[in-house]
Amino acid sequence: MFRKFAALYALVRQDVRTLWHALRHPARPAWLRPAVALVALYLLSPIDLIPDVLPVIGIVDDLVLIPLVISWMVRLLPEALKRRPPSPSRTLARKA
Repeated sequence: MFRKFAALYALVRQDVRTLWHALRHPARPAWLRPAVALVALYLLSPIDLIPDVLPVIGIVDDLVLIPLVISWMVRLLPEALKRRPPSPSRTLARKA
C-alpha cells in the first residue's frame, strides 16, 4: 500500500515540475496560467466540491481531484514543453 502511495506521489511531483517548467517557458499556452491559478484557488479555497467537514470524504476529494487535474493539464501541454531540460544540479561540474 505504501509503495502505491509513493509511486503516486512521484508521478504527481513529476507533473508539478513539468507544469512549473511550462509556466516559466516563453512558449507556454495562453490557458496555462489561468488554469494553474484556478487549481491553486480551489486547493486553498474553503469552498470545495465536497466540504472538508465530512471526516474522510471531504479530504479524499482533494487528494483525488487535484492530481487528476494536474495530470490532465500536463497531457494538454505541447510536446516541446513536456520535455524538460536536465536538472542544473546534475549538469554542473563540481569545482575542485
